[in-house]
Amino acid sequence: MRQGPLSMLLCLLLLSPFTQAEEATPLSLSAGSQITELQQRLKESELQREALTQQLQNTDSERENAQLGRLRQENQRLKLMLKESQASTPPKLLTDQQQWFVIGSAVTLIAVLCGIFVSGSHRRRKQWLN
Repeated sequence: MRQGPLSMLLCLLLLSPFTQAEEATPLSLSAGSQITELQQRLKESELQREALTQQLQNTDSERENAQLGRLRQENQRLKLMLKESQASTPPKLLTDQQQWFVIGSAVTLIAVLCGIFVSGSHRRRKQWLN
């Protein structure tokens, strides 16, 4: 084997870490500045997000308060309308169950009266029984 290419290969292998270290140094400085810049941007965006979240909560609560006020007003208006309608209509004398009882009693009374008038005299009844 030849000594020349081997020694040259060995020298190149020994010098390669130094060349990589020199190239990595400028990259690490720029990467470090990029990291700090990105961290600053992250902080700014988090602050902005918090501010927007607070604004959203404020607008939601304002909207809910406005809607709650409208619903209360409508509820009061409907209660007044109900009271007015109840005051204008007379109260019922009979409940539904009592009404059906009166109708049934009237039908029974009419049926009994019709039976009495149709039956005629007592003689016919005695003749029919015999």
